[in-house]
Amino acid sequence: MAIVILNWNGADFLRRFLPGVLAHADGARVIVADNASTDDSVELLARDFSTVELLLLDRNWGFCEGYNQALAQVDSDFFVLLNSDVEVTLGWLRPLRALLEAHPRIAAVQPKILAHADPTLFEYAGAGGGYLDRLAYPFCRGRLFDTLEKDHGQYDDPRPVAWASGACLMVRRAAWQALNGLEPAFFAHMEEIDFCWRLQNAGHEVWYHGGSAVQHVGGGTLPKSNPRKTYLNFRNGLALLYKNAAPAELYGPMFQRLLLDGVAGLRFLLAGEIRNCWAIIRAHFSFYGKLGYWRRQRRAARPQLRVAERAGVYTGSLVWAYFGRGKRKFSELGLK
Repeated sequence: MAIVILNWNGADFLRRFLPGVLAHADGARVIVADNASTDDSVELLARDFSTVELLLLDRNWGFCEGYNQALAQVDSDFFVLLNSDVEVTLGWLRPLRALLEAHPRIAAVQPKILAHADPTLFEYAGAGGGYLDRLAYPFCRGRLFDTLEKDHGQYDDPRPVAWASGACLMVRRAAWQALNGLEPAFFAHMEEIDFCWRLQNAGHEVWYHGGSAVQHVGGGTLPKSNPRKTYLNFRNGLALLYKNAAPAELYGPMFQRLLLDGVAGLRFLLAGEIRNCWAIIRAHFSFYGKLGYWRRQRRAARPQLRVAERAGVYTGSLVWAYFGRGKRKFSELGLK
């Protein structure tokens, strides 16, 4: 097994969290793939973490292609993609590995992800396992939009989900290679959702295991309010749905997404957040400008699974449930 941390200018996070990763590696290789950092990350690793394997990438490839480049150089049955801003805990690896070893159809699994600033709360990026609504809006057990639940053990049960978080993701190498890893055109954000959706379309399962827990700082590269993140999330959200939805469930949901994106842009405009409004407009132009590429990716993926056939999908609209009906907890959505 190999734990692979993709790093870009994350020396401070490496200082804080890499000692814990090494202490709780349970015999796994620990590898840092550096995305051409300009801080002192490489010097820090050479000086203070000599047991860590270092892969030097020739430029900043972004999250997606950075991991694709790195994992192509790692020979291991299982990979763990681990963010540099994650604090692991004693025994965190064993439940995840045991699940994959016992169930060959499971290709990816994430642990419970708690907020590092307040470990009583679930963390935004993954929480208690990733879900999608019928329009491909992502949410989690323990997190609807920006509303985070407290962890009372209510989501400790292992279960299949729609997607597992890239903040801490254990993946079967054979499945990773068969799907050619992460979608490089995403650059960053929602790439793990796309990957997990493609896994399901290819006949694999994606799981969450609450018997393992880590703590995630979150926003280590881009805070949620950053227009660059807004751009990536809206552009990639369109591409995610277009690439992976079943043929009979593509055009209606795409039209509804376009309308809702317009509403989101108007909300930003009325709130005076001009840069975020412009980010949504740019995201749409970028998506349309690469429609030929996305069409080729869709043909290659050959998506067939409908909403009712996929794990971890809410058949209603999360936007309506949250903003229209005041649903703030996963348990209020009526999902099991």
